[in-house]
Amino acid sequence: MAESIHKPTDADIDQYGVTHVGKVRKENQDHFLISTLSKHMRVDQTSLPGIEGLTSSTERVAWLAMVADGVGSGAGEEAARFALQAIAAYVARSAQAFYTADATEPEGFAKLLEDAAMQCHADLLEHAAEEGKTGRLATTLTLWLGLWPQAYVLQVGDSRLYIYHQGRLTQISRDQTMAEDLVEQGVLTREHAAQTRWAHVLSSAIGGPEAAPVVTRIVREWGTIVLLCSDGLTKHVSDEQIAERLGNLKSSKETAELLLQDALDGGGSDNITVLIGRTVPRTKAAEAS
Repeated sequence: MAESIHKPTDADIDQYGVTHVGKVRKENQDHFLISTLSKHMRVDQTSLPGIEGLTSSTERVAWLAMVADGVGSGAGEEAARFALQAIAAYVARSAQAFYTADATEPEGFAKLLEDAAMQCHADLLEHAAEEGKTGRLATTLTLWLGLWPQAYVLQVGDSRLYIYHQGRLTQISRDQTMAEDLVEQGVLTREHAAQTRWAHVLSSAIGGPEAAPVVTRIVREWGTIVLLCSDGLTKHVSDEQIAERLGNLKSSKETAELLLQDALDGGGSDNITVLIGRTVPRTKAAEAS
């Protein structure tokens, strides 16, 4: 079919993001951004203040989506906001590289994303020192860079990225937590680790004692659904429930809002952020919007 071979256009993308403070926290320390890369960046949707939408008549090169979950009391929101603004600026400056790069050399994209994360980490550490907040500004960062047909996932911390395709939900990101490290070392079982205090202690964070960005490359197809989320969702909504919601998806907006409500119904003990995007033929995308 034609839809299986042509590159998705703007009209073929159904995407939506939502963030919520939850039922317990007084402040939302999550931030997200969804944007389009052509020769320039166009911000489609974000929780960040002061970022103006940009327009461009050039062809879409990539879809960029990010979630940051601030760590700690009081300064987490600032850290998440700083990180997404810094990464967005870095990627926007590099947009020409995506437009002209040879898709047969994927390591270039991975290196660019790793460099962006480490530069952001260094900048946040410097900012914290200048503001007298050393050790208090840190955040997770989960990023999706959707080219075609390749895509890249950048992971720092424990916000997550899943893909859903042909009835199967797969977690692409790896939680960078002390518990997950102990599981990989064979010290704890995954079931036991989830119940320990280490389950939400980060072993890697932007602005933290250590940042260890991991970039994963995948090849996607038409119909692939991408979900980015903070742990405010996964604390209360199981992978099985997420898979059921994505399997019944009619529009990204509707399903993102349903998953948000699931997390609130489950307790809403943390800030909740849900981003969903998919490639769908333009007639169906128009019906979903």
